[in-house]
Amino acid sequence: MARIDFTPYRRSTVGFDHLFDLLESSVRNSGDNYPPFNIEKRGDDEFRITLALAGFRPADIDITAQQNLLTVTGRKQEENAEQGEMLHVGIANRGFERRFELADHVRVSNANLADGLLVIDLLREVPEAMKPKKIAINGQQSSLSIVDSSESEDSDRDAA
Repeated sequence: MARIDFTPYRRSTVGFDHLFDLLESSVRNSGDNYPPFNIEKRGDDEFRITLALAGFRPADIDITAQQNLLTVTGRKQEENAEQGEMLHVGIANRGFERRFELADHVRVSNANLADGLLVIDLLREVPEAMKPKKIAINGQQSSLSIVDSSESEDSDRDAA
């Protein structure tokens, strides 16, 4: 496995340690591909994670969201019913833990398990205090107003 060395970047940057640690840990943990998953961007502030969980029931799955980390854990419960002898086992019947690093202000809005797919919807909600605001110069404007992102992009294009 290739090792990525971020030392030159760590020497010339301040405050990005978390980002470099995140990149290094994702390279270390890339070996286990179970369960398979998709990450989809559904809008500017909407995302969806879909995990393929054949044979799992809602009671077998635990979803935990904590500051910037989403953890999906599956513990397969043993079936007590009498079964015949298995000749081939191709459906994974093991527990798992899958972690997803989330950006700031991203929260889980919904989770649903249907047809062997666990769908987790995520939503980015930036607090009003952190949104960009126009600042009045010499009292030209009586109050602060929130800058619309499409308005700032249009003014950037007009300037070019």
